[in-house]
Amino acid sequence: MVKVLFVCLGNICRSPTAEGVFRKLIEEHGLAEKIVVDSAGTGGWHVGEPPDGRAVKAAKRRGVDLSQIRARQATRGDFRRFDLIVAMDADNHATLARLCPKGEEHRLHLFLDFAAGLEGRDVPDPFYGGGDGFEAVLDMIERAAEGLLAHIRDKHL
Repeated sequence: MVKVLFVCLGNICRSPTAEGVFRKLIEEHGLAEKIVVDSAGTGGWHVGEPPDGRAVKAAKRRGVDLSQIRARQATRGDFRRFDLIVAMDADNHATLARLCPKGEEHRLHLFLDFAAGLEGRDVPDPFYGGGDGFEAVLDMIERAAEGLLAHIRDKHL
């Protein structure tokens, strides 16, 4: 069983979208029994809240259901519970690196490092922009999700 945690700032836009997209992808590939997916935020402002309505609508247009996801805050213990902790941007990656117990750094990754041609880039936070930002984020997330799945198949399954 491979456990993956997606992390952004508030866990209401990017990371729940990544969770939903990746969950759909692993179901399509028949891997739902082998890969567990969750999401969290480095901040705790939205704990218990559903994803942003704009993210929900954009995902739904692509057949991705985010309705069951509720925000939670990432913890130090997540580094023991998850095999891969995937940050949406460099700032959240840095926050997670400070939270990471010594010896567990290998678990932490930047999400777009799994998308050929987008390595080292951030998934931009669409929260303060318009609806088109959520579509652009979905494009990036779908691309990186495919790369992440290939990585998991190659290294973990």
